[in-house]
Amino acid sequence: MSGAPFSVAVYCGSRNGVRPGYPALAQELGRAIGRRGWQLVYGGGRAGLIGAVAGATLAAGGTVVGVIPQSLMSLEVGHTGLTELHVVQTMHQRKQMMAERSRAFIAMPGGIGTFEELFEVWTWRHLGYHDRPIGLLDAEGYWAPMLQFLRHSVAEGFMGDDQMAMVHSDNQVERLLDTLAAQAGDPGDGNFSKI
Repeated sequence: MSGAPFSVAVYCGSRNGVRPGYPALAQELGRAIGRRGWQLVYGGGRAGLIGAVAGATLAAGGTVVGVIPQSLMSLEVGHTGLTELHVVQTMHQRKQMMAERSRAFIAMPGGIGTFEELFEVWTWRHLGYHDRPIGLLDAEGYWAPMLQFLRHSVAEGFMGDDQMAMVHSDNQVERLLDTLAAQAGDPGDGNFSKI
């Protein structure tokens, strides 16, 4: 894996949301990934925020790997202009391949799919399947209500501070990318085949 670009999975909405800050931040994230010569790993669609991240990464010179189930190729409008596009059979294969190809994970604003992907990689880290950093890229205070609820879960005894510390939240793209890169371990430290 020596010489391979640093690879980051991004989870976010296939819609743009109602605030202009959401697509603006998606573009900024994609440009930053591309400028760094990094590789974006994502769900393979071209709509909404995630499509903006992919397009901006490509335009800035980064490589982009998409992973999409066959059943969603038309529904999510699969992006055919990527560096690599992998069409798989199931959602589980999609998420596992994305995880295996990534050294860090970022969630931007999104809906239930984004939440599910975020909580899955967070749970996998808690259970010891990987030790890769996870970041929340906040736009317009989007993640604040969720973080408040999760702190409530800690206070109620259902989570621990150690679990909260596994996720880094920031509204500054470059600072979050620096944090995740500094904390990323050896790309071989994941054991996703046991999931």
